[in-house]
Amino acid sequence: MATVVQNQKINVNTDMKVGDRVRVSESVIVYHHPEHRGEAFDIKGLEGEVVVIVTQWKERPVSANLPIQVKFTKKFKAHLRTSELEQI
Repeated sequence: MATVVQNQKINVNTDMKVGDRVRVSESVIVYHHPEHRGEAFDIKGLEGEVVVIVTQWKERPVSANLPIQVKFTKKFKAHLRTSELEQI
C-alpha cells in the first residue's frame, strides 16, 4: 500500500513554499472566521502567509485534499487548495 501512495502525484504546487505571501483568488466560503463565527463568510481577496504544506503525516506521504495552510491573522488560519491561491 505504501508504494501506491508513493506513486500518486501529490497535488501541491512546487512553486509555493512556507513563508510565501498569497491571496485567495477564488470564492471560498468558511464558517470558522473569528469575526463571523457560525456564519458563511467568503474569504476571496484575503491575503496571508503559507505556514504549512501538508505532504506527510507521521513520516508517511499523504495526498491531502486541502494541502496548503494559510495564516491570515493571529486568530484565523485555513486549509486551502493550490488552485484557490495566487502568490503575491
